[in-house]
Amino acid sequence: MAQVQRMSRLMIKTLRDDPADAETLNHKLLVRAGYVRRTAAGIWTWLPLGKKVLENITRVVREEMDAIGGQEVLLPALLPKESYEASGRYDEYGDLLFRLRDRKGAEYLLGPTHEEIFTQVVKDQITSYKDLPVILYQIQTKYRDEARPRAGVLRGREFQMKDSYSFDTTDEGLAEAYGLHRAAYIRIFERLGLDYRVVSAVSGAMGGSASEEFLAPAPAGEDTFVDCPACDYAANTEAVTFEAAQADGSAHGPVEELDTPDTPTIETLAAHLGVPASATLKNLLVKIDGEIVAVGVPGDREVDLGKLGEHLAPAVVELVTAEDFEGRPDLVRGYVGPQGLDKVRYIADPRIAPGTAWITGANKDGVHAKNVVAGRDFEVDDYLDVVVVEAGDPCPKCGTGLKLDRAIEIGHIFQLGRKYADTFQLDVLGQNGKPVRVTMGSYGIGVSRAVAALAEQTADEQGLCWPREIAPADVHVVAAGKALQTELALDVAERLGAAGVRVMVDDRAGVSPGVKFTDAELIGVPKILVAGRRSAEGVLELKDRRTGEREELTVDEAIARLTAEG
Repeated sequence: MAQVQRMSRLMIKTLRDDPADAETLNHKLLVRAGYVRRTAAGIWTWLPLGKKVLENITRVVREEMDAIGGQEVLLPALLPKESYEASGRYDEYGDLLFRLRDRKGAEYLLGPTHEEIFTQVVKDQITSYKDLPVILYQIQTKYRDEARPRAGVLRGREFQMKDSYSFDTTDEGLAEAYGLHRAAYIRIFERLGLDYRVVSAVSGAMGGSASEEFLAPAPAGEDTFVDCPACDYAANTEAVTFEAAQADGSAHGPVEELDTPDTPTIETLAAHLGVPASATLKNLLVKIDGEIVAVGVPGDREVDLGKLGEHLAPAVVELVTAEDFEGRPDLVRGYVGPQGLDKVRYIADPRIAPGTAWITGANKDGVHAKNVVAGRDFEVDDYLDVVVVEAGDPCPKCGTGLKLDRAIEIGHIFQLGRKYADTFQLDVLGQNGKPVRVTMGSYGIGVSRAVAALAEQTADEQGLCWPREIAPADVHVVAAGKALQTELALDVAERLGAAGVRVMVDDRAGVSPGVKFTDAELIGVPKILVAGRRSAEGVLELKDRRTGEREELTVDEAIARLTAEG
């Protein structure tokens, strides 16, 4: 028997207008439909309907995690500083961490993620290879001090997340656990009714090697990903790679200096010389853990600082300031070139391949140089893919021009390897009686983000439109009239509930049929059953919320139809 929710007793307040501060669809509709309420910037209260949707997503996630042998635990959200200092992430997370002290002065943080604590739990509980492999997971509140919380529950300071961790003694075992999670995530997102892509990704502050993201395409998404129209390649833009073949530099003449006054930018230089920006070499100066480093890219491209930071994590990357040029006569602002930069590490995008020739700064004020050949006139210390990816860039797999799209990250899986096991010396006794270092995987799903992603993907002009699996009810029964219609609506709702169908029934007195219909569309339950003008004849109208299709059915036919669909 399923619960029947009577709207006359339900705490719900719907709004006709969008909240003034709402920019994204999920923010507007979840507030208007009475699913969430803003408590403070980036902090949300889940109201009764919102809590049901959140719990339905949690149930699906829990079922699929249990199906692959996961064991659920619950770790604290308030965590000791020392664990994160040991891994280095106390500093790496920077301002994203909520930090606090207790009355005795001991320092703590609110957990943004729990790799350290899970590692310590397993170190305490498991001592032999016989106890492995093991998969542990939790569904928990996480905290990150976002500078600009936005998009409703999509980017908050407090959010619900499922994080799981696999522990194995071999790399083969880790690969198997990774595959189990990947398959489970596909089943989860299919059940939730999400349109999603599995894309290659980078690990960043999480560490580790292999990494994939699960992205839900949506205009409100904060991630940009590439998709190849000709093959199955898809990746986060930070994970896109480019390989350039070595060019023949012998055809280029010697370096020639050019008088180019007042041309400190690529735009002014290209205009002065009458050449395309792509013929020039842009050299961006950054600081990596305080050391000045030059980054070279073609002049018509931009450096992706996020991508550079991911490559160099956990090092801190920041732009140089005017003060950084003081006492450095070798660094001429606006006229830096890689030739002659003996005291500066030079990182270049693969497009600056050996043998390619460029117009670039001559390290003299108002002077540039042409015929500057990579590998002849300067050496590259490190090649890294650091340009901002653009639509039309070649697919690394087949060469076809890539497409760009926006998406919401709803899941991320990592093969962490032994990073945290090394930090906390997580060893077990192996088959040969000697210690074996454990290898780990980390796997996350944004539970509250999935609510936002579904709202973004499934809503229409009338409101929310939930998939059945996670909707707050299966059927929304509307009493579109007075006593007779209300009596019939309540009777049908009780019969459906007794048959196991989850029902919401709008039995509110003093509310017009028009308002009830509008609210039913806004709330977004998959089926709307109306007790209206033909109630005296025992005839109801059944509407499919997604397609808008309507049909008239007798009470028994409606109950049989909806029970069968359940």
